[in-house]
Amino acid sequence: MSVNPELQGRVFPPVAPYLVGREKVREFSRAVFATNPINHDPEAARAAGYADVVAPPTFAVVVQEATLAQLLAEPDAGIDFSRVVHGDQRFSFSRPIVAGDLLTATLTVASVKSLGGHSMVTAESRVVDAAGAHVVTATSTLVVRGDE
Repeated sequence: MSVNPELQGRVFPPVAPYLVGREKVREFSRAVFATNPINHDPEAARAAGYADVVAPPTFAVVVQEATLAQLLAEPDAGIDFSRVVHGDQRFSFSRPIVAGDLLTATLTVASVKSLGGHSMVTAESRVVDAAGAHVVTATSTLVVRGDE
């Protein structure tokens, strides 16, 4: 089964809000070897002008994950997760993610392309804070391998 080209342009409902926890930011920072004190120490973050510890930029994938789960679970998508390879990841920030943020993400399928028997699905997850202000757009391209 190939990826449904009619996915392009589809907007999924917003996912449940995600509360960014200080310890989650610290854990993620350690996992990606982020050593800046603002990623670990609330006092260093406040001294730098932030309300709490600042998440490394790639932390946005933690919030984005729930939106991608919606896409992968979509019955008419034609995406077999066992054939998916993550092809690209990009972020466009309005501001950093900080512990204490309550973030909500909404996924839009930006494009569906077929290339030599494979499909490339580009999905954009727009993440906003509790006030509805844009924080980051996380863009993922998934490569769905065709039959071998």
